[in-house]
Amino acid sequence: MRLADQVAIVTGAAKGIGKAVAETFCMEGASVVLWDVLEEGQDAADQLSNQGHQAIFQMVDVTQRREVGQSVAQIMGMFGKIDILINNAGIIRDKSFLKMSDQEWQSVVNVNLNGVFNVTKEVLPHMKEAGYGRIVSASSINAIMGAFGQTNYCSTKAAIIGFTKALAREVGKDGITVNAVAPGFIQTDMTASMPSEMIQAGIQQIPVRRVGQPEDIANTYLFLADRQSGFVNGEVINVNGGVIS
Repeated sequence: MRLADQVAIVTGAAKGIGKAVAETFCMEGASVVLWDVLEEGQDAADQLSNQGHQAIFQMVDVTQRREVGQSVAQIMGMFGKIDILINNAGIIRDKSFLKMSDQEWQSVVNVNLNGVFNVTKEVLPHMKEAGYGRIVSASSINAIMGAFGQTNYCSTKAAIIGFTKALAREVGKDGITVNAVAPGFIQTDMTASMPSEMIQAGIQQIPVRRVGQPEDIANTYLFLADRQSGFVNGEVINVNGGVIS
């Protein structure tokens, strides 16, 4: 069990990649706290609990600092530590730049970037006190390549790269590593609604000739969350089937 006796928070864990991360971590022995604003997070936690894993759901809005702090305090009261933080929560509000409203810009920044700040700010002191921690945040292939209609999303995911590299330099001495994962084209509820011809066109651009699965990303998070990955710090791992390296 690679994560035996570890306590992990996974944000945005109700569906998709976040749910896959929670499942993978539970199977590797971690106690996992699933955070989301969606009620489906409770169903995900119940499924894991029914399988014999230790999984707890907390309805947490990562944009609300006080709410985040209260939830972290509850976790510390239950487990006495937080070993792993997976900053996975994110949203899209796609629109070409000249048509993008202030609200569409701010909402994406608030969740995707400020949310990472809020959660990490509350969790990091406990990791520093313990002298150990693994922080992994979600970037994106589009942080590097750009994408039409996603100036808001791409900006936040590019910012995650800078956040990761800077914080890694600050806290490495405390036994804490900070890394990021940049997924490519992954099969989720969002991509499932795309026209089949668009999906096939996308696959043709991927050297391994398939769409990624949430488990592909979850396994990368697992690698970075493992104690044995302690010399990997400040890195952004691209998981996109070879589109970019």
